Amino acid sequence: MAQDSVDLSCDYQFWMQKLSVWDQASTLGTQQDTCVHLARFQEFLRKMYEALKEMDSNTIFERFPTIDQLLAKACWNPFILAYDESQKILIWCLCCLINKEPQNSRQSKLNSWVQGVLSHILSALRFDKEVALFTQGLGYAPIDYYPGLLKNMVLSLASELRENHLNGFNTQRRMTPERLASLSRVCVPLITLPDVDPLVEALLVCHGHEPQEILQPEFFEAVNEAILLKKISLPMSAVVCLWLRHLPSLEKAMLHLFEKLISSERNCLRRIECFIKDSSLPQAACHPAIFRVVDEMFRCALLETDGAPEIIATIQVFTQCFLEALEKENKQLRFALKTYFPYTSPSLAMVLLQDPQDVPRGCWLQTLKHISELLREAVEDQTHGSRGGPLESWFLFIHFGGWAEMVAEQLLRSAAEPPAALLWLLAFYYSPHDGRQQRAQTMMAYVVAPCRRGDLQPCGQRHSPAPPRWPETGHHM
Repeated sequence: MAQDSVDLSCDYQFWMQKLSVWDQASTLGTQQDTCVHLARFQEFLRKMYEALKEMDSNTIFERFPTIDQLLAKACWNPFILAYDESQKILIWCLCCLINKEPQNSRQSKLNSWVQGVLSHILSALRFDKEVALFTQGLGYAPIDYYPGLLKNMVLSLASELRENHLNGFNTQRRMTPERLASLSRVCVPLITLPDVDPLVEALLVCHGHEPQEILQPEFFEAVNEAILLKKISLPMSAVVCLWLRHLPSLEKAMLHLFEKLISSERNCLRRIECFIKDSSLPQAACHPAIFRVVDEMFRCALLETDGAPEIIATIQVFTQCFLEALEKENKQLRFALKTYFPYTSPSLAMVLLQDPQDVPRGCWLQTLKHISELLREAVEDQTHGSRGGPLESWFLFIHFGGWAEMVAEQLLRSAAEPPAALLWLLAFYYSPHDGRQQRAQTMMAYVVAPCRRGDLQPCGQRHSPAPPRWPETGHHM
């Protein structure tokens, strides 16, 4: 081991001198000398990486005070970058210099310098004289060279990550957590480069087997920001993995949607629908874990705004977009309804999930009576109801605005005394917090003063009923 250390130190001095010569001269002889030594230099880089990865940043600079100069000279040499796996090994070495938690300005500056060098070797499109000579000798135009180099390297790393994902518990062939973390760190300044998309996607879908997340939070944040600002476009499977693996990114996506809705001057239902579909949230919500988080944030918004009709309308539009995405993804539910609505009766959720427009007009009253019975059982008979209580059933009911519109139309068209089941739905919609006796009094008031039914819009007009009167006692549902 001691001999290996001595040998590495001797090699270090040799290559430092070589790089200085190559850096200062650009003659044909220098280029030929560089090409002759490329294989040996790559082997030296491998040995350096094996040594560096066992040390922290401070120890590295104590042993190799000029390591940053050596790596910088190598990174600015186009012949080295073009050779085999040298570029990839240089990236690994540079990542070893990064301080995960910089303690002072020197370490912060070092991190910034490393990120700048990484950005250079992966995205620089400058073509110096040496590159022109090299590529012309191979029959390539300089404009075709560096983009091809970057693309090939990204595809190579993405392929390696996919193999890593497939290898599962085969520890002999799995990529180490440290390498995965380093790759995610390298990608942070390069997220918006189109050629890097395959690597970003591969990192997101590659799940390790460690108990804690190994990819850097900065990576998730940078990817999410780029997605929200439409700077990159990733497959939905990758977006789902991002939001499943990093909850703050999903929360930020929801807040971004709210900001767009609030900042827009006029929000008709069509405009709300465009914002929601553009957010990719309905498609991602086909995974129950994402749906539950999104739904909970809607619930919080409803509480914070005292049941604002705009929030109710947004929830209903989102639900419609979600159901369309669910149907498009798979005609049969991949997950049980209970996973999407865990606190409500599956039979009630199943009925409400129907599209009201698919129900024949002659069956409207019968269907609404059935919904009323299921809701009433969940609300008033707690032995069979959901553990979430009346407001949980009400929160489920308002997701599906079409049924409320159907209640409105039936009541407006009712010539005789309105059916009690529909009056109960109306009373429950407006006052979900009322007890059984209060709700009965409200139903009687609707019969005595039917003009109050005019608060509801006919089903033909695509408007939800007027907003319910929000509970005055507490904000707990």
